[in-house]
Amino acid sequence: MRIAIFSRGPGLYSTRRLVAAATARGHAADVIDHALCSPFLAGRKSTLLHNGSPLELPDVAIPRIGANITTRGVSLIRQLDALSVPHTLSPDALLLARDKMSCLQVLAGAGIDVPRTVLCFSAWEARQVARRLGPFPVVVKLLESTHGVGVALAHNLHQLDRVVEGFLQLQDRVLIQEYIRESKGCDQRAFVVGDEIVAVMERRAAPGEFRANIHRGASAVRIELDDASQELVRFTARTIGVEIAGVDLIQSRRGPLVMEVNASPGLEGIEGATEVDIAGAIIRHAEQKI
Repeated sequence: MRIAIFSRGPGLYSTRRLVAAATARGHAADVIDHALCSPFLAGRKSTLLHNGSPLELPDVAIPRIGANITTRGVSLIRQLDALSVPHTLSPDALLLARDKMSCLQVLAGAGIDVPRTVLCFSAWEARQVARRLGPFPVVVKLLESTHGVGVALAHNLHQLDRVVEGFLQLQDRVLIQEYIRESKGCDQRAFVVGDEIVAVMERRAAPGEFRANIHRGASAVRIELDDASQELVRFTARTIGVEIAGVDLIQSRRGPLVMEVNASPGLEGIEGATEVDIAGAIIRHAEQKI
């Protein structure tokens, strides 16, 4: 079977692991830079161009869409649909997961507990919201960010103004979110493949840091979720429509809250922490698409 892994870099850990896992199961794996792909529409002769030439279509595709190229990635996946090429990532789910507010709105509408969050379009609005959310600090987020970039903690109104004004120069809106003190800088990342939770790690922020991202120096250990949290993770993934996802939970006094859904989660941190062959699970899932 020919598997196309759409990725910006063949040297990336996640890409290399997927290629190795596919090869180990007897498949041919091609890494294709989706930044060089262009949908070509011509009725029955429609195709996908790569570097300007028609791409030999694979049996199945695994899109690994970078956060800075979401729009192009969505166009690519829709072309795969038009060409009847099975794949592992819904374009609508990708768009939803990448917009933090839209994602939380859909989750909350489904009855899933999320942190108290307000969408703001000005520094003045953010000031009013911060007072309503309770005592400082409050978390300020860009709607589209990754690896903890575009996430800041404001301890007072002065810091809030500076952060919000800076973020508004990058995007036209920001999120103001409650700070969960009782989490003590910890969260849980559950990795979902299909309807199975294949691995879970708990991440603890580095000293002096509140973001529990591996790229920010956080430590991580393998854990097991209780039955209720496992069902919450599965329901969250189904609600957003993602087949392969990282679902982030944070523990609060009112129970676990869903912080975020990552539709193209990295493998390095969680495979290293849990020693689970997640790449192999993804390849097995892709096999079932044929």
